Amino acid sequence: MAVKISQAFEVSLDYLTGNSDIELDKATLDRVQEVTKLSDKDKDYIFVTLDALIRDFKNKRAYSVN
Repeated sequence: MAVKISQAFEVSLDYLTGNSDIELDKATLDRVQEVTKLSDKDKDYIFVTLDALIRDFKNKRAYSVN
């Protein structure tokens, strides 16, 4: 029942039950599920790329002139 409610609101079950303050939408959850199906080597490639993109985004934001 709780799973159906979380699906209806398009949030994670952890978010719905208060175990997480991070709201993950359905599209993000679907992507995470697809990544979990990959080989460890492919997951490593994705995480290295993702880490670099996050680092670059944070650096741009930190050094931007407002």
